[in-house]
Amino acid sequence: MPTPESEAFLAKKPTVPPTFDGVDYENNKELKKAQDAIIREQWVQVMMGRLVREELSKCYYREGANHLEKCGHLRERYMQLLETAKVRGYLFEQQNYVEKKQ
Repeated sequence: MPTPESEAFLAKKPTVPPTFDGVDYENNKELKKAQDAIIREQWVQVMMGRLVREELSKCYYREGANHLEKCGHLRERYMQLLETAKVRGYLFEQQNYVEKKQ
């Protein structure tokens, strides 16, 4: 059952998607919201990787010699997350954003 979110948490929760699509670079508040959303999304990915790593560690300890068979799904998930779960920041995406012209 999900826990109710406090008003303080909801006030800090980003209301924009984690991209620079449609962001007006002249509007500092809008730009800062997009930057915060991107950083938050990256941290969520990092924390997911940390949780999977902890579960993988517990599984290795629990299964002992059978860890190759029993913990394979966690190992594969962790390897997938290692490729993408990095805090890269927003500067690259911000500086190299190209608007799609139709």
